[in-house]
Amino acid sequence: MVARVALLRAVNVGGTGALPMAQLRTLGEACGFSNVRTYIASGNLLLESPLDEAAIKALLEARLLAHAGKPIEVFVRSVDELEAIIAANPFADAKGSQHMVFFQEEPTSSDLIDQCRDRQGERMALGPRELHVDYGDGIRNSRLKIPGKLGRTARNINTVRKLALLLRL
Repeated sequence: MVARVALLRAVNVGGTGALPMAQLRTLGEACGFSNVRTYIASGNLLLESPLDEAAIKALLEARLLAHAGKPIEVFVRSVDELEAIIAANPFADAKGSQHMVFFQEEPTSSDLIDQCRDRQGERMALGPRELHVDYGDGIRNSRLKIPGKLGRTARNINTVRKLALLLRL
């Protein structure tokens, strides 16, 4: 069994995609995952499974489609991957709530940062399948536009740390 987290995109954010976490846990259990838990109401499903990442993603996305009637993107990471993201933190001096980690399915394009528009002092760095953005002056006032809005979900580094810790429990 491998401890993993499934990160759902656009769930319980700004009043869209309402999905109570109790229902998400039930869906995870129906998929056959064990040690199913959620963390905060933003679509973080902690689980254990012998299945690989692609199988977990496909199974959960199918259940979510059947439940919600619309596709919900899922990004799966192992506890080891989360810990590697934390260890390689390019912005250790950033305020944790302002440092966002954008998770994506495929490897990060080496020119992704160059494709971003309307930067206003945000610091950015690439990870293997992540984009780190330090919104030093706050995300609320940022005009940063990252291409490819779909195919990516974000969590702040504080949440990434907490997810890694919970997966080790």
